[in-house]
Amino acid sequence: MKKTYEKVFDSLIYIICYSLILILLSYIFKHTIQLDTSMFGLWALLISTTIYILNKTIKPILFSLTLPITAMTLGIFYPFINVVILNIVDILYGTHFNINGIFMSFIVASLISILNVLTDQIIIQPLLRGDKHESNLV
Repeated sequence: MKKTYEKVFDSLIYIICYSLILILLSYIFKHTIQLDTSMFGLWALLISTTIYILNKTIKPILFSLTLPITAMTLGIFYPFINVVILNIVDILYGTHFNINGIFMSFIVASLISILNVLTDQIIIQPLLRGDKHESNLV
């Protein structure tokens, strides 16, 4: 069972990776997602923390409410839940985080999901496993 400080450390790693993904996508899609990167990325960290908290609290509720639609569309509707989360964050942070357009929001939300999965598999999970995985190889 994980200790409290390990859970906090794990969450911090996720939040930092989410921040980097948000910063990257805000540079790629300048007209769709605007992120205030002033103050050394403090806004990116705050926004990523909010997204992380909403993903842990509201997203499961939204998923269970939209499960029939998601099942009927074979999962295509699932990124719209991410669009809803991003729009909630847009409302909360005003000028520091803006999402423009529903279609491009869907594309950005899909890319965020894909990059989160890739980051989780390539960076976060190996980092969190640490030496435990390497000792099994010997």
